[in-house]
Amino acid sequence: MRLSDTIEAFIKEMLREDQQEVEIKRNELAEYFHCAPSQINYVLSTRFTPDHGYVTSSQRGGGGYIRIVQVRRSAEDQLAYLLNERIGASIDFTAAQILCRQLAESGAVSPEDAYLMASAVSPAAFSVPVPEAVKNALRAKVLRSMLLAIAQRRDG
Repeated sequence: MRLSDTIEAFIKEMLREDQQEVEIKRNELAEYFHCAPSQINYVLSTRFTPDHGYVTSSQRGGGGYIRIVQVRRSAEDQLAYLLNERIGASIDFTAAQILCRQLAESGAVSPEDAYLMASAVSPAAFSVPVPEAVKNALRAKVLRSMLLAIAQRRDG
């Protein structure tokens, strides 16, 4: 497991224990993991974003901290947010993969559905000689279609 994954798992475990919010000191966390504070910044800026269901804020200075708040949405609200705001007209594979993982973690879709969704929009599935922009537009359409099918399955 990479250090970034370990730091992410550690913070998520803290969030499970403390409910929806946790305050951490970046330097203390960096010392705990024997890494540079910039590694903590990297994890926070790439894995604890609004797209992942988190809001972060920081207080600088000697007693400074970073507050991470997990935004909990119902499965229906999560699907509506993703369909209406997140996917858009185009999405690259990395963002699609993150989105599928987030869906599974939030419980909006089953882990099996998330795996199938990520597979359906993978580079292997889109290995055709067309521009990347076309592939990304198709990825968005495929993801939207799958999410709509999942939403309909729940309503039915």
